[in-house]
Amino acid sequence: MPIRPICNAVVTLAFLASFLNTSPLFASTAASLPPPKGCEIVSGVTPRKLASKALTDVFPPPQLDIRTPLEPTLMPSAGRNYLIYELHFHSFIENPVTLHSIEVIDAESKPEQTVAIITGAQLAERVRLAGPDDKDGQPRLAGGQSAVAYLCLAFDANAAVPQKLRHRVLLEGATADSQVIDTHHTRMKVLAPPLAGANWSADNGPSIESHHRTGLFVAGGVAQIARRYAIDWKIYEGGKMYSGDARDVRSYFAYGKNVLAVADGDVVQARDGMPNNIPRTMDGFTPAVPITMDTVMGNFIVLGLGDGQFAQYVHLQPGSLRVKSGDHVKRGQVLAHVGNSGDARWPHLHFQVSDSPDILASEGLPYLVDQFKLKLTDGQWALRSNEFPLNDGVVDFGPERVDSRETLLDNP
Repeated sequence: MPIRPICNAVVTLAFLASFLNTSPLFASTAASLPPPKGCEIVSGVTPRKLASKALTDVFPPPQLDIRTPLEPTLMPSAGRNYLIYELHFHSFIENPVTLHSIEVIDAESKPEQTVAIITGAQLAERVRLAGPDDKDGQPRLAGGQSAVAYLCLAFDANAAVPQKLRHRVLLEGATADSQVIDTHHTRMKVLAPPLAGANWSADNGPSIESHHRTGLFVAGGVAQIARRYAIDWKIYEGGKMYSGDARDVRSYFAYGKNVLAVADGDVVQARDGMPNNIPRTMDGFTPAVPITMDTVMGNFIVLGLGDGQFAQYVHLQPGSLRVKSGDHVKRGQVLAHVGNSGDARWPHLHFQVSDSPDILASEGLPYLVDQFKLKLTDGQWALRSNEFPLNDGVVDFGPERVDSRETLLDNP
């Protein structure tokens, strides 16, 4: 039977109540899936430690610039609540400087308490340097060098989530503190699924191993991560994406599936007519047209969601688009079909939400899917409401449905 959206008022009240008590975003009755690689688990059982003392008697203080270009927003997924964001470092120190640890601190706790401490192998894995890296296991910035730390905090359902965070970086005999950041930055939307049916795999979601998550890209003169929350939706059967000829797009289970409007909105941009690629095989991959800034998306649709947010559908089937720029669409309406155009190796739907119609020159934003079934580690299916599907989860979106209502979550 069709999956029905939850009442907007109930969702909003639950959301607001959770933050007033700094408690978990949503309670979960389903067993949690493991968090994506690169996430620090924050338990509500283990007592928090006092933060290390800031070393302020050093003059001048360490000239290490620490910024968070896009502050995080608490996002529920499979029994945990997630904060996903980055710290950008730039060293104005003449000599090389080694990062020994990053402390994530509850900025409103008195005395200061840590939420998580990232050090050792975890620190080396999460910090990526721009330019030369000596690969000795500890991030070391040369004078004038930059780096990015890709952070993910996974709060257990019973763990309180701070309203504000500060970050303290331990250097050689000194510490450097970041500015305070908020943990509820984005006005997060609850959307309908972009697809229908079962056995959709949420590939390449926010994980330290995902090219989407770490895909810092300079476009329009600004380094941004448009694909921070992007998902490549694919279908696998028996561990394979296709049955038959691997070079024929029609052999792929995802190919030709209906792509659906996630909300009522206006089509801001749309393009059709670019050819499918022959899928990648052991013999290699050559795109049907050279990949440029103009062709990388292939056939695509950008749907305006309001509040400066845009849903982006990429790599669509040529000749399948049913809408054009300027059209108004209804939630659940068929927009196009899954294809293999642009920079796509295999048929899939690349879907993301960002703060600009430009699919690369934008910042990726979090969003939630109103309802879907999630396959758990024990093989059972659990109905999930108002969550983001993380960690390559396998989901069942249910049958196609048309529902013109849209839920919007306001951060207090």
